[in-house]
Amino acid sequence: MAVVMRAIRLPFRLWRRRSIGLSHAARPIITPWRSCFRRFTLRVPLVASGPAAAALTAAAQTPHRFEELTVMRTLVYSLVLGFLAASAAPVLAADQGDKNVSNALNFKMKSLDGKNIDLAKYQGKVVLIVNVASQCGNTPQYEGLEDLHEKFAEAGLAVLGFPANEFGKQEPGSDQDIAEFCDKNYGVKFDMFSKVVVKGEGQCPLYKYLTSKETDPDFAGDVTWNFEKFLIGRDGRVAARFAPRTKPESQEVVGAIERELAKPAK
Repeated sequence: MAVVMRAIRLPFRLWRRRSIGLSHAARPIITPWRSCFRRFTLRVPLVASGPAAAALTAAAQTPHRFEELTVMRTLVYSLVLGFLAASAAPVLAADQGDKNVSNALNFKMKSLDGKNIDLAKYQGKVVLIVNVASQCGNTPQYEGLEDLHEKFAEAGLAVLGFPANEFGKQEPGSDQDIAEFCDKNYGVKFDMFSKVVVKGEGQCPLYKYLTSKETDPDFAGDVTWNFEKFLIGRDGRVAARFAPRTKPESQEVVGAIERELAKPAK
């Protein structure tokens, strides 16, 4: 890339050797560039449109003008930046899943045992997303969450646990510690994920989506404590949100899950 940029800048460095007109040394280098861009403007559809395209065409057809060089230089830099942006696009989308999947499930997360999981695998299911902790007064809710999993999994419910340490530092352990705690104390079989940040600096993209007014206007707002629950319908949209102290076995939660399960899969 450095070689390419030096090649691009060379004609313009030669241009600066004279305040008016092109030097004889620069013209043999500038002319091929001008011809190249003239062919480009006539034969290739331009990214620019309107006044920018008109200015580019005029410059390409008028030889040895400072304005032409300015437009040519702008075009070259634009093409290079456009190429770099296009190359970076797959990287920027790396933590997201299939764009055809609804946004609430359009994220890739890491499971508690270190595997990369695309949440798109839950598309068409009813999903209960819960931020969990091992040393919280709400920790016994693990039992209720496991009961929901056993009762409704075959009907299409997926319970997803996301350990977080933002509230009272009540999830201090490693992923391995969390896995051992859940298995030993509650026999958790529903899907558990690696520890994430659900509020504040470093908030993970999934929880940014769930709590932002722009992406979830009906249920937006910061997570308030451990074991807050987001219910995602079969269409991938947030259908309900439950406070941390609302128990998984409550009629409020169970009723909402049953209503969403009764809807046809999209």
